[in-house]
Amino acid sequence: MKPTLVILAAGMASRYGSMKQIQSFGPSGETIMDYSIYDAIKAGFGKVVFIIRADFADQFKQIFEPKLKGKIEIDYVYQHLLSFTEGKSIPVEREKPWGTAHAVLCCKGKVNEPFAVINADDYYGVDAFFKAASFLNNKCNESTYALVGYELQKTLSENGSVSRGVCTANERQNLTNISERTKIYRSEAGIVFEDEKGITPLAANSLVSMNYFCFAPGFIQLCEDMFQAFLEKQGQELKSEFFIPYAANNFIESGKGVVKVLPTDSQWFGVTYKEDAPRVQSSINALVADGTYPASLWS
Repeated sequence: MKPTLVILAAGMASRYGSMKQIQSFGPSGETIMDYSIYDAIKAGFGKVVFIIRADFADQFKQIFEPKLKGKIEIDYVYQHLLSFTEGKSIPVEREKPWGTAHAVLCCKGKVNEPFAVINADDYYGVDAFFKAASFLNNKCNESTYALVGYELQKTLSENGSVSRGVCTANERQNLTNISERTKIYRSEAGIVFEDEKGITPLAANSLVSMNYFCFAPGFIQLCEDMFQAFLEKQGQELKSEFFIPYAANNFIESGKGVVKVLPTDSQWFGVTYKEDAPRVQSSINALVADGTYPASLWS
């Protein structure tokens, strides 16, 4: 059975200010997602599952179904605020769903094979998809998951701070921790992160998570179990989020298994800020010019 690619495309893009998931960047109007799907097909993925908002579904399908028809199986999952919250009291003021691990939980019943999870608005590179597909086909099981690790210096924006999960791994390339750093940027002193304790330097070659994970299908049930505990503890907070790294850390710390780190030297790019768009466009143009991609992906 071929692995599935799950794409997180339900975010509201608060910093960006619009639906960046469907913005055109390629020479024939391609989105960043198009390049991820193209790479996934070449690497041997058999299905793509889009996690989107229900009110956005018609527009989304009109964009993606014509060009992907006959190339890869497609399915959709809708992430709602109330999904899997049965019996729990939810603040009436809350509008935003519960984060990326909640999005994966919404795939329950739709994804029953090894799968990778990526963000819609990140470009991950060809190498990442081949490494993920190889892992999912040959090594993934209910006690062995993985994440694709990027060099921090290859994941920064020139237009503001970024949030990254800084990874530590042992000598067997098993992840030991992901520390969420919500304000990383370049300074005159080098790359630093800032929090309530002050400013701390980070090594340029630190491995970071860009939310590219590989899981066996049982991870979805783990997310459901953890989500109930999360709601008990943080369900009354208006902005609390149930993130994949939180669930992955819990998986490791509870002794359920290991998360392998699959290092890639790929250059990341994405659209955290509107000002990132020209760099994304020029990066894609360069990849077309060097033959990595055709000028029209789907024709």
